[in-house]
Amino acid sequence: MARKSSEFCRPYIKVRTHDDAGSGTAWSVPALCSAYNWPTGLAGGGVIALIELGGGWVQSDMVAYFQLIGQPMPQIADIVVEGIRNNPNQPVPAGKDDPDGEVAMDIQVAAASYFVATGKPAVIRVYWTDDTALGVQRATADGCDVCAISWGSDEASWGASFAHEMEAAALAAVNAGMAVFAAAGDNDSGDGTTSNAMVDLPAACPHVVGCGGTFKTSALETVWNNTPGQFNGQGTGGGYSMFFPTQSFQLNAPPAPANATAGKGRMVPDVAGNADPNSGYITIVHGAQKVVGGTSAVAPLYAGLFAAFGKKLGFVTPKLWQNQHAFNNITSGSNGVYSAGPGPNPCSGVGSPNGRSVAALFVTS
Repeated sequence: MARKSSEFCRPYIKVRTHDDAGSGTAWSVPALCSAYNWPTGLAGGGVIALIELGGGWVQSDMVAYFQLIGQPMPQIADIVVEGIRNNPNQPVPAGKDDPDGEVAMDIQVAAASYFVATGKPAVIRVYWTDDTALGVQRATADGCDVCAISWGSDEASWGASFAHEMEAAALAAVNAGMAVFAAAGDNDSGDGTTSNAMVDLPAACPHVVGCGGTFKTSALETVWNNTPGQFNGQGTGGGYSMFFPTQSFQLNAPPAPANATAGKGRMVPDVAGNADPNSGYITIVHGAQKVVGGTSAVAPLYAGLFAAFGKKLGFVTPKLWQNQHAFNNITSGSNGVYSAGPGPNPCSGVGSPNGRSVAALFVTS
């Protein structure tokens, strides 16, 4: 019996504090989409599944947010899978991320991303579960088209058995036509462990698109890392899996270093996007505007874009790697052990999206 993932998975959301509020520019989702050259006027139609392992959302936050950015409300439905349900405004232990902020950001970013690309309200299904794999299975059975997972943990915490259960759920999902995106982690190359090199699950699953993080302004984009010189600070996850082998679709991906202390298999992430809270996303949670970041934001950003392409896209990752020209190559920065450079790398994958170029891979005129 697999261990329930809510016992060890954590939300990947970081809130910008007053002290660092001047160190970067906060983005509204529509403005960020514009900076990433989002397509417009697409037919859309894809239903977006969001997997949530805690926290909750309230209608008033959503109404206020979509009024703020000048978009209509999306259709949001809660689906209880197992163990938990929408449960906002609960006390948060000291030192823990507020899961309400995670849930609000997932919904707001995914829906806003979709609307920019289509001009239509998104259809969002929020799957409440204490087991990520079960949530993906239910979303697959319900016929969702795109799934975003912003919760995760290091491979060692999952263990091989549950890691392969998660991969089996992701494989079944893409075979049924549902593309799956997951955050690559927010604690540099060590992913919050005592190791200096450990990747995150579910992002490391071969049939999940792993989403890494950048720091993006209007003038530049680099690897997100707010704690240079550390392996377990605040920055994008990335590296090589110890459970899943090298994937042939990852064209030109550099191999793991020969002296790697952890995994030497599949490289993570596949793609990247803005994640640094210093260039963070404007959201509304608990009735107030907050600027947040984390690779949590990247998965729903991509989910909204891909849902705009239509339905039943399935296993999109090979096409992304085959068309690296559709992405902005991130060549500067590191996440601890690994550094960016020309071509794919274990900090930012093939790079951040040029939305119109990515759309051209999937949408026929």
